Amino acid sequence: MRPSPRAPRRALIAALTTAVLATGAAGAVAAPAATAPDRPAAAPSRLLPLAGLSAERLLIADEVAAAKWGTDSPIDDPAREKQVLDAVARQATELGADPAGTVRIFRDQIEASKLVQRGLYRRWDADPSQAPTERPDLSQVRLKINRINGELVRAIADSAPARTAPSCAGRLTAGAVVTVHEKRLDALHTAALGRSLPSVCERSTATTR
Repeated sequence: MRPSPRAPRRALIAALTTAVLATGAAGAVAAPAATAPDRPAAAPSRLLPLAGLSAERLLIADEVAAAKWGTDSPIDDPAREKQVLDAVARQATELGADPAGTVRIFRDQIEASKLVQRGLYRRWDADPSQAPTERPDLSQVRLKINRINGELVRAIADSAPARTAPSCAGRLTAGAVVTVHEKRLDALHTAALGRSLPSVCERSTATTR
């Protein structure tokens, strides 16, 4: 029997979340631990920019949450999500990349962004003193997101061989750990980074039966 495609995705997100959360506690992120000489860590290679751009997108989710906080704008915005997915599919096609695979990755990016927004809403509800006192212009924030989306589409296209390689999961996890350290992500954004990446690694078309 052919294994369910959901199984490797669940396993990957669990491994990513465990790995990146292990590098930090209470918002303070430590450097990745050194590995034994006989077990070197997987090099992030071309997957590192993809993890870094995903983290940048998640940090801008803070601005999205601040722009929507206290307004009628919902966190779930199917119309906006469709615009994003249509745009990245079009950009992927123009680059000669796989539009369907790009859309899968961006669906996870969108869900991760909503995870951050919901987490911030809970934080601000629990402690109003932490709530934003200024409301960013959502249209300007979305321009930033669109720029990162374009860079992320290019990173997805550039990393196609790495994303189908057997080493993808290990290298992606290594890239996520490096990104958590470099961006000094707190627990919320670290968990969201894990949520943003499970569709990055694609199984080879040569499926074992």
